Amino acid sequence: MKDFVAEDLAHIWHPCSQMKDYVDRNLPLLPIERGEGAYLIDYDGNRYLDAISSWWVNLFGHTHPHIVKAICLQAAKLEQVIFAGFTHEQAITLANRITALAPRGLNRVFFADNGSSAIEVAIKMAFHAKLNEGKTRPMIVSLTNSYHGETLGALAAGDVDLYKRIYAPLLFRTAQAKSPALCNEAEAIADMRRVLEINRDQVCAVIVEPLVQCAGDMAMFDPSYLKALRALCDEFGVFLIADEIAVGFGRTGTLFACEQAGISPDLMTLSKGLTGGFLPLSLTLATNAIYDAFYDDYAKGKSFLHSHSYTANPIGCAAANASLDLLADGSVLATNRIKAQRIADGLKLIAQIGGTANFRQRGMIAAFDVTGFSANDRVGVRIAKEALKRGIVLRPLGNTVYFMPPYIVTIDEIDRLCDTTAEIVKGL
Repeated sequence: MKDFVAEDLAHIWHPCSQMKDYVDRNLPLLPIERGEGAYLIDYDGNRYLDAISSWWVNLFGHTHPHIVKAICLQAAKLEQVIFAGFTHEQAITLANRITALAPRGLNRVFFADNGSSAIEVAIKMAFHAKLNEGKTRPMIVSLTNSYHGETLGALAAGDVDLYKRIYAPLLFRTAQAKSPALCNEAEAIADMRRVLEINRDQVCAVIVEPLVQCAGDMAMFDPSYLKALRALCDEFGVFLIADEIAVGFGRTGTLFACEQAGISPDLMTLSKGLTGGFLPLSLTLATNAIYDAFYDDYAKGKSFLHSHSYTANPIGCAAANASLDLLADGSVLATNRIKAQRIADGLKLIAQIGGTANFRQRGMIAAFDVTGFSANDRVGVRIAKEALKRGIVLRPLGNTVYFMPPYIVTIDEIDRLCDTTAEIVKGL
């Protein structure tokens, strides 16, 4: 068999990695030949349960036949067309469907390539909409421990030091308020009020990851905070941006996490599970009020002049429409509630092991912390390596172990995931 690892390391620079780890073989670099359902399969035929949905994107399992068919049919018909001055059926269908499903009032859809790009769009829209109203408000407020992507605007809005610290000199100024996942809700709301008052007439928008700060060690908070935040944004006249890139499409138990609070944001970003994990695509949803702030004669300079080469790519839109097909009758989310309870039962068993703490769950996202290790111990790496030996893909966030499996996962596979994780943690 070809030495794929050697060929890879000769030229490829992997994301979110220290390449020396791979070269020294401290971290596994596993060549994958194909995917099948909830499994990744290597060139020796070994099967690995994809317990993190390949970085949270794969909703319905690898190579799902319905999405595969939709992609093939579209690829044979129209693969790409410039989206300025042209349109196509797949984009129109997707826009109609997503606005019907989204929280009330999100009636306008702007297409982009990936999650970070959607955040960039939302930030620019929020600032520009206020500017078109005659208000110069250059500041975004986010929560401590938040993560919104790694392009410069998205990075500026976030607050995970690991990603942000090095690039701080390149970033525009933002402000952070306390996360309700890291303090009590009343304290978090009071701190948001403080930040908005200090920066009154400077803030155009508050951005939040509803219910789960995924890259922030899967920190979680209650829907009631979102209700209070919506009221604060209205009081101070700022937009609310809901970053549902990681938590949308059923991850937290409802189609969109905002539903659990009964609120509608002014802007919402979607990606990751949008195409079922097949192709890069993202959406920024906006209200008519924001859209109308840009609606004028071209000479007035109010146009939103933002674009991506692959905006509304027809094949990506076809994959997204096929994914929505699979969610349409509600049976997937209903079954997920049963599976989520099984994960909860498994967490109870893991909680009996010493050196574990802070068990938390929202729908099909579950996490806990391994205690007694420093960052230099890299216990997450040890857990990931041991899990691969046992046929499971885990990628802990530091000392935080989390499960985010595809919805196709079975009860038996959930039991195996929890039992194996328990054995690994016990062996530490």
